[in-house]
Amino acid sequence: MSQVHAEEIRSAARSPADIYDEQFVPALFRQWGPIVCDAAAVAPGQRVLDVGCGTGALTLAAAAMAGPDGAVTGLDANPEMLAVARRKHTRVDWQHGRAEALPFADASFDAVASQFAMMFFDDRSRALAQMQRVLRPAGRLAVAVCDSVDNSPGYAALAGALERLFGKPVADAFRAPFALGDAGALRTLCAKAGLADAVVTQRQGTVRFRSIEALVSTERACVWTLGGLLDDDQFKRLLLEAEAVLAPFADATGWVSFAMPALLISASVKG
Repeated sequence: MSQVHAEEIRSAARSPADIYDEQFVPALFRQWGPIVCDAAAVAPGQRVLDVGCGTGALTLAAAAMAGPDGAVTGLDANPEMLAVARRKHTRVDWQHGRAEALPFADASFDAVASQFAMMFFDDRSRALAQMQRVLRPAGRLAVAVCDSVDNSPGYAALAGALERLFGKPVADAFRAPFALGDAGALRTLCAKAGLADAVVTQRQGTVRFRSIEALVSTERACVWTLGGLLDDDQFKRLLLEAEAVLAPFADATGWVSFAMPALLISASVKG
């Protein structure tokens, strides 16, 4: 049995949230938790909110920094993601809810953070305004989003392969997580939300999968990008093309890695 066929069988037995947690979190997202927490100035004893927490990569980093005297809440609109998150940490208050209507009183938190979720919010400026509303005076806000796909060479190569093989709509579905990768547009969004003093900076990160097959199989299984868009024959064509276009990013052991920068919004609520 080939590695990719075995991966397909395993993927079929797991929920999209499980695949996200088992594959995307170690490959992409876990590294960002401490970075975003630092930007939000998370400290021992604080009350911290993670908006769009997913399966909890950032939330767990916040819980570690807030310590036993802190109180950390993770909120997400996806029940499957929360079900995975709830297996991990009993001290986190996992809540179901939408970023555009945070179910918390004004000035409830010392720090509010979010990583790689805002791209999928229905109303991004309202979500930012809600995050600001629940921050206490002098509290810190930090939000990370994917930078432009053009700044991530491996994903740019894969997007180009998808467009050549299957057309722009499929490639654009893959590009969806990179939709906010424009610092100027983010500053405009912050101003609309009332975050006039927000700062947007680029931070460097790395994507790392155990093989090209693992990367492509995980992307195919992701319901937020390619999930359900490719049949088996199309997937085989994509895998062949990916082996060629991603070869420059693979090392001698088969591991594939490349840069994937993020844009980080940081702001304070004036006291």
